[in-house]
Amino acid sequence: MAVKALPGAQGAVVGYARTSTVEQEAGLEAQRRDLAAAGCGKVFAEQVSSIGKRDQLAAALDYLREGDVLVVTKPDRLARSVADLLGIVGKLDAKGVALRILSMGNQLVDTGTPTGRLMLTVLGAVAEFERALMLERQREGIAKAKREGKYKGRKPTARAKAADVQQLREAGMTPTVIAAKLGISRASVYRIMVGGGVSGPDSAPVVPPPVDADSLRPYAKQAGVASGAARREKAADYVAELAPILAELDPDGSMTLGQLASELTAREVPTMRGGPWSAVQVHRLKARMEGAA
Repeated sequence: MAVKALPGAQGAVVGYARTSTVEQEAGLEAQRRDLAAAGCGKVFAEQVSSIGKRDQLAAALDYLREGDVLVVTKPDRLARSVADLLGIVGKLDAKGVALRILSMGNQLVDTGTPTGRLMLTVLGAVAEFERALMLERQREGIAKAKREGKYKGRKPTARAKAADVQQLREAGMTPTVIAAKLGISRASVYRIMVGGGVSGPDSAPVVPPPVDADSLRPYAKQAGVASGAARREKAADYVAELAPILAELDPDGSMTLGQLASELTAREVPTMRGGPWSAVQVHRLKARMEGAA
């Protein structure tokens, strides 16, 4: 790809190059060459999947200052999706940094120009339109399957292991050990225990502790102010504390995300960022619990 140096940058011209695997060394070198030809004085490069942790991209975004330009060879080298691309552009805009994509459908895109911003805006609108169509088709398909009696929803994988949970609990294992052994979340273990009346080895019923908002606040506060690896660790601690509470509130998994959010807010269970619970926060909480299984 023939590339000419790009004029018009007020600050530093910084490049970002990425390939998915270490075997693509030639592709990475080709990107470095094109970025150098485009006038990049500094290039951040890495070999990592777009869905993995991109340390060099984070470093590049942190390095850039107002008036700088970030240059990439193609949009898929920078972002994993249109939504991700627009999110990165938003971060660059907030810092006063322009983005230049050397080849986007064989066209140069520069968010520092009105035409470049228009192209990205149209791209975002098309992506939003496609997602709306996909969701509409999904809803229509579910409605049709329900009318025909074919819709069963997601298979309850954890519930299928209820007998195993009971057997391991009677053998004296703790909920945490059971979750790790069966490959399900601790919240699912508690939910099975509460819903199925599973008892411990001493035949005492297992009941999750009542909601004590005051005892949870230190976990929420520590997770909210931490950063990086420390934040992830503190967040994991907080999720572990919330698991039995969520199991107590919704033992059979029938409550909607909105209902759970309202119940958590009513019981004054703190969030990591403060304020009331939302359906999105409950969804993220459940995803963390499943990921911690």
